[in-house]
Amino acid sequence: MRPPVPATGRFAVVSVLAGELVALHPGRRVAVAVDGVDGAGKTVLADQLAEVVGADRDVVRVSVDGFHRPRAERVARGRGPETFYEDSYDYAAFRRVVLEPFRAGLPVTPAVNDVERDERVDADPVPVGVDTLLLVDGIFLQRPELADAWDAVVFVDVPFAVSVPRGNARFGEGHDPDPEAESNRRYVGGQRLYLERAHPRESATWVLDNTDLDAPLLHRNPR
Repeated sequence: MRPPVPATGRFAVVSVLAGELVALHPGRRVAVAVDGVDGAGKTVLADQLAEVVGADRDVVRVSVDGFHRPRAERVARGRGPETFYEDSYDYAAFRRVVLEPFRAGLPVTPAVNDVERDERVDADPVPVGVDTLLLVDGIFLQRPELADAWDAVVFVDVPFAVSVPRGNARFGEGHDPDPEAESNRRYVGGQRLYLERAHPRESATWVLDNTDLDAPLLHRNPR
């Protein structure tokens, strides 16, 4: 867990959003997505939210990154933007071992694949309670296969000019920070397809502008 530092602008915003999550449908299980492009800061935000929400409500943290398809399947139809968008994740497995048991009050399996080692994993099931909040981070979380899965969605909004260098910095030297570089075409292009087809920013419950990590801006979409 990476909790926010108290007495900062970020902590104030995370606390407000955490309070909204705690208040969602008291007494029943709730599934919340933390959606956005690569490098937006989804995982850190979800960890921070889990830390704050966990003081008042049971939380189960899952990342869709634990549901990558094997590498051979992800590139079987090529290495362009379309296959990144269409073939990266096993949504059927995610529904089968996370969403469906969660709704039934049964333990969830938080991962089925280790994307770094490109091998299956046998993750220990995680029990859920009557009012557990399932907090899932990842890209493409509002595409058609998952659009009906969430009680609420946080869209972490960051321009590619910020998210690409931020995300590539995780991999060390030698990764081009330019969103338009050929080396980024598969990933940026695939995420542009998602933005164009699923309109996740407009469909989310809240949009958090995470461009400035120390001073994010939160607003609720009109319904």
